[in-house]
Amino acid sequence: MLDWEHIFATRSSRMKASEIRELLKLLEQPDIISFAGGIPDPALFPAEEFKAAYADIFSGSQVNSALQYSVSEGYKPLRDWIVADVAKIGIECSADNVFITSGSQQALDYLGKLFLSPKDTALVTWPTYLGALSAFNAYEPNYDQLSLNGNRTPDAYRDTASKLGGSVKFAYLSADFSNPTGETIDRAGREKLLALADELDIAILEDAAYQNLRFDGEPVAPILALDIARKGGIENTRTIYSGSFSKTLAPGLRVGFVIAAMPVIRKLVLMKQAADLHSSTINQIAVEHVASRGFAEQVAKIKRVYSGRRDAMLAALEKYMPKGTTWTKPEGGMFVWITLPEGMDGAELLAKSLATEKVAFVPGKAFYADGSNANTLRVSFSCANDEMIDEGIKRLGRLVANASVSEHESLPII
Repeated sequence: MLDWEHIFATRSSRMKASEIRELLKLLEQPDIISFAGGIPDPALFPAEEFKAAYADIFSGSQVNSALQYSVSEGYKPLRDWIVADVAKIGIECSADNVFITSGSQQALDYLGKLFLSPKDTALVTWPTYLGALSAFNAYEPNYDQLSLNGNRTPDAYRDTASKLGGSVKFAYLSADFSNPTGETIDRAGREKLLALADELDIAILEDAAYQNLRFDGEPVAPILALDIARKGGIENTRTIYSGSFSKTLAPGLRVGFVIAAMPVIRKLVLMKQAADLHSSTINQIAVEHVASRGFAEQVAKIKRVYSGRRDAMLAALEKYMPKGTTWTKPEGGMFVWITLPEGMDGAELLAKSLATEKVAFVPGKAFYADGSNANTLRVSFSCANDEMIDEGIKRLGRLVANASVSEHESLPII
């Protein structure tokens, strides 16, 4: 067979298979209780609403334009709807500041391509969204830990990047109910990030995929909203906000969006023209139909269900997890982050779990740019009912307890 490796571009060596994509295959196995995939529950999709939307499209005058090529920026009525929706959370912009993508994952790929030259540094949280690392990796960056609670100075970030052969280009984070930890950055942390970005003269990539999924607690203004308030308008801001309809309406339609100052939008439009011309026109029209007719009601429905499952998972963790295990307590989103006792390995635990307890989760080290912190794991409550959550966490707690005992017994007596 032909040896392709020496023909591929060097960047291809940075492309790794997604552990989560592989684990999603387990959802097809009926004997597995899966907390692995951070995906919406399909039972909550607004299927009837989309059925009506597509019927309206095909029975009306929109059908020809829906099936035709369209502008790269995206379907204008959908962009107008987004403008009105984000105004409610303090993001004042126009449709010209909104760019439609094929899911928010495409936005991350485009933004990585736009900002990163080989050896440049991306600041990311520790841990961070695995999909962001996958998107950025192809552009051959270095990573540095974005810490909003530490005392690192802008010069320290700058010097580290310079020693690695490049410069700091952006800070990436999910500020609300992040994937994987479920944690939210408070207002003080967001303000500190804005100050850091101003000092370093870098972009901020705000991944707002879970923005709408707040169950309790006080909402915190998006980083872009704070940036607009500080700078007097979106054209003076350095924050790039990416959102998605995947977690609220349906992921299969692949409709996401970016909101940013016009110089960024213009570059993204050029990139899309070179990549795929435009996102699916008919899906954008259908999303606008469904969103304009009942987005708030759909969000309220999924929040009721997910908040109950979050509560069930936190209660089960409290009931079944052994001493020495800790976990986050998210105010929204889809995830809980578990830290195991020191010395344990989430990947090894997963192998044992699949063989003996039939419970799936995602080992935590995949979410660290340096592959550290193996004693962590991510569990999602979005696709499991209360009974599955209780039984699955019970099995997982039993496994952790037994592994802790085995680890302790294997230590030499001193």
